[in-house]
Amino acid sequence: MNEQPAGRLLSLWSATGGAATYAPLDASLDVDVAVIGGGIAGLTAALALKRAGQTVAVLEAARVGTGVTGNTTGKVTSLHRLAYADLAARHGDATAGIYGQANEAAIEHVAAVVAAEGIDCGFRRVANYTYAVSVQALALVREEAALAARLGLPASFTTEVPLPFAVRGAVRFDGQAQIHALRYVQGLARAVHGNGSFVFEESPATSFRDGAPAVVVTERGSVRAKEIIVATNLPFGDVGLYAGRCYAHRSYIVAARSAVAPLDATFVSVDEPMRSILTVDVEGTSYVLAGGEGHPATESVDSAERYRRLAAFARDRLGAGEIAFRWSTQDAMPADGLPYVGRMAPESRHVHVITGLRKWGLTNGTAAALILRDTLGGTANPWAAVFDSTRGAPTTRAESARPAEGVRPAGGIPGADGAAPPAASAALVVPASVAPGEGKVVDVSGAKTAVYVSPTGDVHAVSAVCTHLGCTVEFNRTDVTWDCPCHGSRFTTDGTVIQGPATRNLAAGPAPDVIASGRRGV
Repeated sequence: MNEQPAGRLLSLWSATGGAATYAPLDASLDVDVAVIGGGIAGLTAALALKRAGQTVAVLEAARVGTGVTGNTTGKVTSLHRLAYADLAARHGDATAGIYGQANEAAIEHVAAVVAAEGIDCGFRRVANYTYAVSVQALALVREEAALAARLGLPASFTTEVPLPFAVRGAVRFDGQAQIHALRYVQGLARAVHGNGSFVFEESPATSFRDGAPAVVVTERGSVRAKEIIVATNLPFGDVGLYAGRCYAHRSYIVAARSAVAPLDATFVSVDEPMRSILTVDVEGTSYVLAGGEGHPATESVDSAERYRRLAAFARDRLGAGEIAFRWSTQDAMPADGLPYVGRMAPESRHVHVITGLRKWGLTNGTAAALILRDTLGGTANPWAAVFDSTRGAPTTRAESARPAEGVRPAGGIPGADGAAPPAASAALVVPASVAPGEGKVVDVSGAKTAVYVSPTGDVHAVSAVCTHLGCTVEFNRTDVTWDCPCHGSRFTTDGTVIQGPATRNLAAGPAPDVIASGRRGV
């Protein structure tokens, strides 16, 4: 099926969030803390540290909130599908309880910041439900409700679920929330910028160095700081070996216009295919958001069909109308189910990390930021040990040489030592394995190169290094695009950006060797 799915390829939040413009960093700067990443985690940490008396500089590669945060569902909740049964089975009840406490505190922190800073982000309290359609799922829901209640969370089991189709029951968490995520982080940025603290956009970090001072280098400037926080979904570079401790997972959302007023509730299913549901009013228009259809980012799928299935669900089960927007996002999923927060690596002194937020970044990212606020301020945090980023960390590269299933480690990017990828050779011999209509990432003198051969034999060769945060792109056969498996950026076969968070085209690759390849170079 070649027909494109309905809806504009843009998140509802990005389409309606507006934009505040911050200048790029173009000089050297000294602050107490440098934060790499202008999403929920980085900006929450920056504001919390500024309130604690520190000066901060936030370095965002593109625009504030245009990464994973700008492509979220907008749910601010501690009910993460069946997270508590999973965490208790892996780590014990005490760890599951601390995870819940951290996320509950994050909800209240978001509420307090919205009130204190006067952020117009549509914050409203809702109940959140994990619902069951099948008998098998119902048993899981009952177990989750009982466990969460024992852990002191606002949980109950109910058969009264305000959905327009029949379900058998649900876990209900009260006192949850939803927000316009992009407007919220833009409000955080406004509160951070000024009085000796800064937000810089279009300022991708190219390297960082631990030390006294620690240093972050960008394309046109640098920041010297006592401490660095790397909050970029999955950290760039290879310090801490997080590409082998997390895997990227892609999911999809459609936003359809609705004639029904938004519900005071959000939902996620236990049954597969998983369905996430949220209703919202933005600028006087009601929308139903239906999400799901997730898969490991390295898995090749027909994304158009994924959108069509979500659109059919929104129409047939939720009574939605026209699909207005559709988008996808990619999240870093931690190997053991817990986010990584703390020192970048066991030997790190002044570089800290937030990653592995397991698709619930609005709360996990907020909780992580509060952990680092306390850590950098010399205060003990009750959640820090559970989220400790150095737990089970490989001590050598060899220990992480075999990545988890579905993981493609980022490569060909500047590392923490600032070393740039080697330059490509002047000519590329197109491998015979790249058939017409196909694309492949090949190594050219140490540089990863994305090669596409058109059906007529024309060859396009560009750098395979995503211009957002440096992951290696992969070929999408269905859409004939290069896609970033880490953060969701997409590029045409000639390297032109077609979907962010990347804002710059892929760099030109080596000129194809038309004699050796027998094809026409483009």
